[in-house]
Amino acid sequence: MAVREFKILVVSDSHGDVAHMRRAAELVRPDMLIHLGDGWRDVEALRGEFPKLPVEQVPGNCDYRRSEPAERLLAVGGRSVMLCHGHTLGVKTDLGMLLRAALERGADAVLFGHTHKPFVDIRRGVVMLNPGSIGSCARPTYGTLTLGEDTCIPAVFELK
Repeated sequence: MAVREFKILVVSDSHGDVAHMRRAAELVRPDMLIHLGDGWRDVEALRGEFPKLPVEQVPGNCDYRRSEPAERLLAVGGRSVMLCHGHTLGVKTDLGMLLRAALERGADAVLFGHTHKPFVDIRRGVVMLNPGSIGSCARPTYGTLTLGEDTCIPAVFELK
C-alpha cells in the first residue's frame, strides 16, 4: 500500500501581507503551514481563516518575540525538520553555520528565511529550503516541502 505524501507550505517574511499567504494556502492546499519569521501576527490572522490547518512558526528579527526559540526541530512525516529565520545563523553572508546547526541536530531538512531570496539545495545530505519572501510586492514566493516514505522534496514557486 502506498504511503500518502505530506505537503508542507513554507513561507517567510510576510511583513504584513496575509493576502499572499492566504492565496498560497488556497493554491497548495497543504497538510501543514510553516512560517519562518518576520510576520508573527500575520500567522495569527491566517489561523483564523484556516482553523484546521496545523501551523508551526519561528520568530524573525522583526518579530520581537524573545520568549520564543529562534530555532526549532520538528518531527514531521517521519522526518526531522529544523526551522529558523536565519538571522542568528548568519544566512545573509554564508550558509556554513546553518548547515552545521542542521547536521548537529540530525535534521533531514533545514528551512530558513531572512534573505528574501529563494534557495533550494541539498548539502551533505541535508535538504535546504528558503522560500524567499511571501510579502514581496514585486515577486512574492513560497516553498513546499513534500515528504513521502523515502522522499523529501523541496520546491519554490512564484505566487501568481
